[in-house]
Amino acid sequence: MNRINQKLKEGKKILSIYFTAGYPKINDTVKIIEDLEKNGVDLIEIGLPFSDPLADGPTIQESSTAALKNGMHTELLFEQLKDIRKSVSIPLIIMGYFNPVFQYGVEAFCKRCQEIGIDGLILPDLPLDVYLQDYEATFKKYGLINVFLITPQTSVKRIKEIDAASTGFIYMVSSASTTGATTGFGHEQQAYFERIAALNLKNPQIVGFGINNAETFDQATRTTAGAIIGSAFIKHLNRFGIDSIPDFIKTIR
Repeated sequence: MNRINQKLKEGKKILSIYFTAGYPKINDTVKIIEDLEKNGVDLIEIGLPFSDPLADGPTIQESSTAALKNGMHTELLFEQLKDIRKSVSIPLIIMGYFNPVFQYGVEAFCKRCQEIGIDGLILPDLPLDVYLQDYEATFKKYGLINVFLITPQTSVKRIKEIDAASTGFIYMVSSASTTGATTGFGHEQQAYFERIAALNLKNPQIVGFGINNAETFDQATRTTAGAIIGSAFIKHLNRFGIDSIPDFIKTIR
């Protein structure tokens, strides 16, 4: 069974952390992953930096730009992660944009992910229809879960199509804004969370965008399986350095 599915079956509220590979420094990637697991994080999203990250807010955009300037690229990330399963057991997902995957070669990329022990991919700009027609078989061949995103504007019909195509969890974007743009959840977002919960989807949902402390983590997970923190974690790394990871996790739970 894929590690993502195993983790979801544990029944605890998932704390997923996103960070950009190669940031703050080019060789920080493995230490950040190891320290996150040691401090109780359940799932990690490793950001593959891209030059045009449209869905990301300024914090993640800046970290992506810095990582690229540091020299991060796809092959280097794979090289850094080649022995990661000797020290880390929690699920690992690579999150990024489809262009670098396509340039690398989709099958070659998926094969490397399987060899390293990557459990899934989040590619926000890979449309569901294109995935199903051209790439689903390849993802499944290499044991990778493809995670799709929904937003408050996603129609019920599309949500159910995404649910039918999913085999892990659904990334539930809390708002229509870019990452890092919200500071809390109001009545409109809470109503959205409850509306999705009422659909009784077969796949659990994990909320991203706007989670930055214990309060927002609690709000986001009342009706969902977990929450994802990205911008707030990157800001913390930028301010306090990678040795401060335990302090950040303590502010969440």
